[in-house]
Amino acid sequence: NKKREEILLNTNNRLKIKDIIKFKNYLLRRHQKEPIAYILGYKHFWKHKFLTNKSVLIPRPATELIVEKVLEKVPKDQSFKFLDIGTGSGCILISILLERPKSTGIGIDISSSAIKVAKFNAKMQQLKNRIKFINSDVDKFFAYKYDIIVSNPPYINKFNYRNLQKDVKDYEPKVALYGGLHGISMIRKVIKKSSKLLKRNGSLVLEIDNQILRETNEL
Repeated sequence: NKKREEILLNTNNRLKIKDIIKFKNYLLRRHQKEPIAYILGYKHFWKHKFLTNKSVLIPRPATELIVEKVLEKVPKDQSFKFLDIGTGSGCILISILLERPKSTGIGIDISSSAIKVAKFNAKMQQLKNRIKFINSDVDKFFAYKYDIIVSNPPYINKFNYRNLQKDVKDYEPKVALYGGLHGISMIRKVIKKSSKLLKRNGSLVLEIDNQILRETNEL
């Protein structure tokens, strides 16, 4: 928790034994392929820092494209209602609402542990009054109608899941990664449910793998 400049200007300072032990423990965990985001307990996404633990997928730069595309659709001075399916850490929905102060949103996730993380992140960003997180399977969710639905569903197929790097496969939650034999089982659910939950002229903004783009377009 020190700035680079502070370290460079104080190279003669000696580390305390407790800090050396702590650092060696971090090194051991990283040597065992645990992701840095889990070791540190946070990850930066969009413009903010989010609590991250093994209950949630680590936010990735590619997912920021969802935020970017949504903000292009939503004027800052208008009120929109959002739904985030498979919210995880809540990073997508929280980032959008921080940019659009008149909008509100609901995030759902099948994992109760992930919902706890998302609620903490919303509290840290002082969004409790405009955001709600619900522990629910997408199949069992029927509340309200939404202007925009966002989702980064699990879309890794069986073959690719077996070949994931240890950093990902051994630590990140399988439920947030594995999309079934062909990688589209959860995407199919999200699209089907969105057709019922979107308002007329509403939009679904979805992250998918290029390898399953054609199959997704056919759903």
